Amino acid sequence: AGFIKSPLSQKRLTQDSVELHCEAIGNPIPEIQWWFEGNDPNETYAQLWDGARQDRVKINATYNLHSTSTIYIANLTSDDSGMYECRASNDPDRNHLSKSPKVKWIRSQANVFVIERPDIKVQVSSIAGRLVLTCNMSAPHPAIDGHEWTHGDKVLQTDTESSSFTSYTIEGKMEEHSGVYECVYKSNPVITGQVNVSVAPQVTAYKKSEHGNEGDTGVLTCKSSSFPPVSTWFWYKNGQVPIVNGSGRYIIKSGGNKTELRILKLNIEEDTGDYHCNATNSYGTNGAVVNLRVRSRLAALWPFLGIVAEVLVLVTIIFIYEKRRKPDEVLD
Repeated sequence: AGFIKSPLSQKRLTQDSVELHCEAIGNPIPEIQWWFEGNDPNETYAQLWDGARQDRVKINATYNLHSTSTIYIANLTSDDSGMYECRASNDPDRNHLSKSPKVKWIRSQANVFVIERPDIKVQVSSIAGRLVLTCNMSAPHPAIDGHEWTHGDKVLQTDTESSSFTSYTIEGKMEEHSGVYECVYKSNPVITGQVNVSVAPQVTAYKKSEHGNEGDTGVLTCKSSSFPPVSTWFWYKNGQVPIVNGSGRYIIKSGGNKTELRILKLNIEEDTGDYHCNATNSYGTNGAVVNLRVRSRLAALWPFLGIVAEVLVLVTIIFIYEKRRKPDEVLD
């Protein structure tokens, strides 16, 4: 027996992808093949293989106890619409060119409809301290049952309106709310538009003032959560020549929206001061300042020595007082 586990009818947009799963049970274990018939009346079934359609077709199969096969088609076009057929057989003569197999191929089918992706016009406007994001989908498009606005994994707004236009308003400045927002049209298939709120990097220091002991490793950190991500980080000491990674005692590790400067074997005279971290993306450059203070290794002993000195002074005063005090009269 053989069957397709995926829905037997699927709608997809151009540039999307589709995945179909097929399973077959038999003894001996059957072979699974994938075939396709387009919507053209003159088109007949043709076998699909891994790497077909300019490497857009990927087929993975496993044969263990029973047969399983998955076909994945990327970057769909309208020509990918049609009937996909999963065929399974365990007859030894199943692939013989002239000899008919005794056991017929077991077949299961799924229909895939590829719809032309509608165009979505997006816009970002700043009005009276508010940030207004809009999406407007062009016709023709599937029936709309509502909208959603999302930011990452968070759903910001939802409704059940059927309009091709939808908007979302953010209270605050653009610099505080940069990122990738999505307008989701509840249709079949679901259609999504992307609205980018882009700004220059907004850089903050993890700590504005860092302390380190002489001889230890100092770690200074800056970050930026703005969109688009930072493309280049630079570190400067006291606003002078940029610090080069690997030069002297400096190690710089930057990735995404975070950078870290490590200074090996801290020196009181050379390393104390202000360090500037500058971030650059396609919208500009910004930075932050971290002040580094290097303490002597003996610095932790000074409070203890102060306490010891206070105790010694106090004991000395008590001793002198006891020596000079007149003895009390002894009653007969």
